[in-house]
Amino acid sequence: MPINLMGKHQLDLSSAAQIHRNLDVETLIQHCIERDNCKLLDSGAVVAYSGAYTGRTPKDKFTVASEAQAGDIWWENNNRMSDEQFDSIFATMQDYVGGKELYIIDTYGGADPNHRIKTRFIVERPYHALFIKQLLIRPTAEELETYEPDWHVIDFGKRSFDPAVDGTQSDAVIALNMTSNTVLIGGTQYAGEMKKSVFTIMNYLLPLKGVMSMHCSANVGQNGDTALFFGLSGTGKTTLSADSDRMLIGDDEHGWTEDGVFNVEGGCYAKCIGLTEEKEPEIFRAICKGAILENVILDGAGVPDYNDQSITENTRAAYPIEHIPNIMVPSVGGHPKNIVFLTCDALGVLPPISLLTKEQAMYYFLSGYTAKVGGTEKGVTEPKAVFSACFGQPFLPLRPKVYAKLLGEKISAHNSRVWLLNTGWTGGPYGVGNRMKLGYTRAMIHAAFRGDLNEVEYEVDPIFGLHMPTVCPEVPTEVLNPRNTWADKDAYDAQATKLRGMFEANAKQFE
Repeated sequence: MPINLMGKHQLDLSSAAQIHRNLDVETLIQHCIERDNCKLLDSGAVVAYSGAYTGRTPKDKFTVASEAQAGDIWWENNNRMSDEQFDSIFATMQDYVGGKELYIIDTYGGADPNHRIKTRFIVERPYHALFIKQLLIRPTAEELETYEPDWHVIDFGKRSFDPAVDGTQSDAVIALNMTSNTVLIGGTQYAGEMKKSVFTIMNYLLPLKGVMSMHCSANVGQNGDTALFFGLSGTGKTTLSADSDRMLIGDDEHGWTEDGVFNVEGGCYAKCIGLTEEKEPEIFRAICKGAILENVILDGAGVPDYNDQSITENTRAAYPIEHIPNIMVPSVGGHPKNIVFLTCDALGVLPPISLLTKEQAMYYFLSGYTAKVGGTEKGVTEPKAVFSACFGQPFLPLRPKVYAKLLGEKISAHNSRVWLLNTGWTGGPYGVGNRMKLGYTRAMIHAAFRGDLNEVEYEVDPIFGLHMPTVCPEVPTEVLNPRNTWADKDAYDAQATKLRGMFEANAKQFE
């Protein structure tokens, strides 16, 4: 049975042993347990393991573009792959089909019907089939009757590659072909590569239509006020947007049109290291029937040990957005009243909250400063200072200024207030200071969104020029100025000056 891919890439599945199309969640759970070495918890959640790769591998991601498209691609950020090399990898995957039991899952990317893409996944692991069914938007039975995909993602993670033979960087490869609308994933069984492939596609398509694509979470208050939370993995997007007082639009990927904000996905992919019901009740309770726990260790009684990072610190929980009780249906909202840039400052010198001018907002958006948290990417074992343009550089096919220009236009058009929040360290750098208390961060966000910080006095940080509120309800005053939390003030000044220099050096690429 040939699967009709666009252009010359026709995947023939006639040699496959068996093909399962759009199985329901209950059946996929059974396949995970019976055929994929997964564990079933009393809650009905599935525990799965991804093998050697427990995070994304950006260095193994490649892009193929036509001559017409090549001028749009940010090649300094995207590995170029030739048509011939892509064809060779595709041929290898075609040969791999023989005798395999495969799963087809049809999805939508984008809750706005005017901007969604139909993406068909062909995968070999049942856990990947369940994962992507829960993480993207699920077409209705009626919609599946006439479903014709715009894109195909072929995910054969157990098939490794040889750099000497296949021209890859390692045994893994993620290759996007912008001409045949095809993504090939091999050598890595980390399920997150599938969803990020769709996001990368949307990051290419949407801005070319004047729609802002964003690596952010989003929610809506009781008064209808939409808020966005930008940040890399581990900075708090999922945690802070899952708020019992607000309705969730989505936790990771969104578009911003002339009408408002829409979710790209239909599920959530939350880090769960250190997860407790007390700290993150919505996420904790969402791990129920149909959810997937990825690389989580079970204790002797078969109960998840969310503090055990012996496999990876990047343990994850994947679940459909309906597992969160207070959600927007459909997953859309109005124009954002507040925009939050989340930065996990491993140097411990940025304020816990500051109000940005429009110029500062553009600067910090292009900078995308944070720390890569251990385990999120292969080889990252502890927080490391990094600049990731637009808070999502690994997923940007286009140049950063394309996204920044769109964001600036929308901030001006809708008078959005922009805040910089440090969810990282205070009182000293990583290893010396302490991680900012989640309760304080939540209190600062609530105060900002309620308007409590509109009339308070602000002081200007002399090193970064950031405007810091001098008071905030439910937050100790001494926490608001990071210099006050350091015992050694001279050490703070030296560390802050060092970070400012890092910002200035990074900014030269955008001049």
